[in-house]
Amino acid sequence: MSFIEDAVSGFAGWIWGIPLLILVMGGGLFFMAYARFTPFLYFRHAIRVLAGKYHEEDKEGQISHYEALSTALAATVGMGNISGVAVAITMGGPGAIFWMWVSAFFGIATKFFTCTLAVMFRGKDSEGEVRGGPMYVITEGLGQKWKPLAIFFCIFALIGALPIFQANQLTAAMNAVLGPNMGYDPANSFVLFGTEISYASSIIGVILTILVSTVIFGGIKKIAKVASRMVPSMVVLYFILVVYILLQNVTEIPAIFSSILNEAFNGSAILGGGLGAVIIVGAKRAAFSNEAGIGTAPLVHGDSKTDEPVREGLVAMLGPAIDTLLVCTLTALVILGTGVHESYLGAQDTGLLGVTLTLEAFNTAIPGAGGYLLGLCILVFAVSSLLSYSYYGVKCVSFMLGAKRGNLYNYLYIGTIIVGAVTSLGFVVNLIDSSFALMAIPTMVSAVILAPKVWKAAQHYFTRLKAGEFDGK
Repeated sequence: MSFIEDAVSGFAGWIWGIPLLILVMGGGLFFMAYARFTPFLYFRHAIRVLAGKYHEEDKEGQISHYEALSTALAATVGMGNISGVAVAITMGGPGAIFWMWVSAFFGIATKFFTCTLAVMFRGKDSEGEVRGGPMYVITEGLGQKWKPLAIFFCIFALIGALPIFQANQLTAAMNAVLGPNMGYDPANSFVLFGTEISYASSIIGVILTILVSTVIFGGIKKIAKVASRMVPSMVVLYFILVVYILLQNVTEIPAIFSSILNEAFNGSAILGGGLGAVIIVGAKRAAFSNEAGIGTAPLVHGDSKTDEPVREGLVAMLGPAIDTLLVCTLTALVILGTGVHESYLGAQDTGLLGVTLTLEAFNTAIPGAGGYLLGLCILVFAVSSLLSYSYYGVKCVSFMLGAKRGNLYNYLYIGTIIVGAVTSLGFVVNLIDSSFALMAIPTMVSAVILAPKVWKAAQHYFTRLKAGEFDGK
């Protein structure tokens, strides 16, 4: 296992180099400049669309605008924002948060373009159902000669959509919260194929497998309904908890922002490297946080009930604003404000710290209850993420092998929940990072090539909107 972990770690470090950074962040900057920042002027309209003002039940598609965004957020607002921020700080220091913000601003433009394309160039699966996603954007927008690039995306999406990170961090959270109070020691383990496996983690993995299995075989409509009910309430609870913590140390908030800005340009990555390493850490964690440019969000937004591609792109661009600029910032303020990260900076032998660091921060700020309340949020966020990610893989298998075989992915998916629960965090993070990087290549390349079509459609839509064409809807 050590050889595999080293190989995956080495590949993740190599693939997330300057070229991919230019593709993801540079691509987002290109989209912002190309659209002349115009989509940023329509956040209010996007919220009205999200609220259902323009929903038309008779249009082609599977789910509403609200269900599409809820499902996409279910895959991002959860562990990427609670655990991913902790990983960013332990790897890159406070300065990595600034580069997560930068990536999020670029991500807003990227989400607008990629998710507009997901509706603009929808295709049909083998059973005649209208579907959207990067693979359809490539084949319908660029032509069948580009299909190998679409297959390339699907293959690595099958790995990127695996539930191993969510299962890993939920298991770590449950062990940290429940272990000391239920009399069990998560360190108790058995050996399987030469690998030590925790009894407690295995049990949690089995429970998660059963829980997730009851929902994911119901398809996107059932997943979307569950996600649309679970996510908003937990975002509100998480927001209340964080605000309560920050109010206790409100005078320290300016100093926290100052440290983030200072180390963004003058700091160095905790696990090695200078400013460039800090930027890469921030970009990677932002990519995991909001998935802009990776291609997962278009898989969901492409299935919304609408015949206005630009309208769905506007809804999709709310994602990075919510999950990275809001939720990630709140998490970072708690961790940095409580100072729990300071004892780990530079301590190479501690390894990556994810959700356990965030739990420590909440327990420090709200003794006794903080861990349990955060644990509840983590449980709901992680389970909602587990539900959403399964659909990504199902769509990719359906594209490659036919719609009737799509659900075959779910069997692989639920099997790897247990694997994720008992695997090391470092291996999980590097594997997902590697897959996301490879998924970003076809997603961003196709979006950049087709950007003129998005901008033309956007200008037409905004002109009609200003003329009051949609006022009666």
